[in-house]
Amino acid sequence: MRTSRFVSVHLALLVAVLAAPPAVLAQEIVEVTGRDQRIDPDFDEVHRIGVVEGESWELLGTVSHVAFDAQGNLYVFDRTGGMFSELRILVFDATGAFVREFGRSGQGPGEFHMPLNYAVLRDGTTIVSDMGHAAYQIFDPSGRFVRMVRSPAEAFEDGGGAFMGASIRASAPIQPDPRGGAVYAAWWGMSRSIGGAGADHPINRPITRLDLGAEAVQVDTVVRAWLPPREARNLFEGPSNVTLEGGSGDLNQMLGGIARPSTFEPELLMGVLPNGGIVYSDSSAYALKIASPTGSVARILTRPFRPEPVTPRIEERYRELRGERAQNAISIPTGSSGAPPTAASLSLLPSFTLADPPFYQEIPVLRSLSTTWEGRIWVMRQGDELMGDGPIDVMTAAGEYVGTYPSGATAMPDAFGPDGLAAFIELGEFDVSRVVVRRLPFEVR
Repeated sequence: MRTSRFVSVHLALLVAVLAAPPAVLAQEIVEVTGRDQRIDPDFDEVHRIGVVEGESWELLGTVSHVAFDAQGNLYVFDRTGGMFSELRILVFDATGAFVREFGRSGQGPGEFHMPLNYAVLRDGTTIVSDMGHAAYQIFDPSGRFVRMVRSPAEAFEDGGGAFMGASIRASAPIQPDPRGGAVYAAWWGMSRSIGGAGADHPINRPITRLDLGAEAVQVDTVVRAWLPPREARNLFEGPSNVTLEGGSGDLNQMLGGIARPSTFEPELLMGVLPNGGIVYSDSSAYALKIASPTGSVARILTRPFRPEPVTPRIEERYRELRGERAQNAISIPTGSSGAPPTAASLSLLPSFTLADPPFYQEIPVLRSLSTTWEGRIWVMRQGDELMGDGPIDVMTAAGEYVGTYPSGATAMPDAFGPDGLAAFIELGEFDVSRVVVRRLPFEVR
């Protein structure tokens, strides 16, 4: 089933490589075949969670995240509603039997106050990235709260305050380090120029390893991924006046120019390899960069698929699709002490319409990326429909091409686990949320 093809480097590329600095010379460019070899989703179902009627632990609300530990236990991060609603963590063993439930909302240690991102280490330690606390909350394998680790506060300190910087940093998605004791985070590069007084915007998107062993997070920047050029613009369109305690002001002026991502800008896609290395994509091209645990890129995997140029017709179609979705509006949180608001207070705040960002010049080839516990790389390409899921390629970090699941054959797993386990968040009967655990064939694990 496995095939691989190493295509010789063209003369022009060879000349460029020979003229490059030593760091680039160490990189191996592996061009994988452009011809898809079909593989079918021959997955065995292991168990499923979520029913229309049953015990409280069987009734799922909105599943935000799922993860496995080394024993095959499944962790389900379930909310009662939207982003800032009540969160509970449900744990099921490898057979699907309910084990425990933990977590509650509040402002004390061990209580959730705007939790946004989650990770489970191999030993069952649970990490909750909590924006309200500006910290990472740690729970042991039994679900007992252990401690809170303060988030780094580099972001937005130039006028936004250290607490705001730490809160924003804690909002970045995290992935567990297979070696334990840490998580990885990919920073998306949002920035602003305070009061419009000139730009001091980032020039890259760092992937950092966050060591959680001390009272405050110890940050090690592993990779500095490419950041496409951005233009600082007002965040809101139309009037943006707001009345706060002690006065009023214009939010666009208060926030300064926001350097937001363009529509269709290539995302920073990232997966963690079993040895702590990183595989990532930071451009529109089909280029997977394989970095060692120290961050040096040793290999780049490519396939000969090209980004699609963004035309006026595509821009128009995008606006139509966006209009069919939820209205694009945001409520701005404010508070007398500088602390983030509670979820209940958000509905009492004024709403403003976000200004449309500019369009990027092309649609990236890649849509999402994930890695298995055994080191396979799963990468989804853009589909034929705009903003639609496409085929999923499976390959190894060495550049061995396993095959491709055709568009619509399977969704990208929401979590990989030991022994080929994979969890999928789905909607079942009457649109009830459920989690289905399946076992993958050996060759794609």
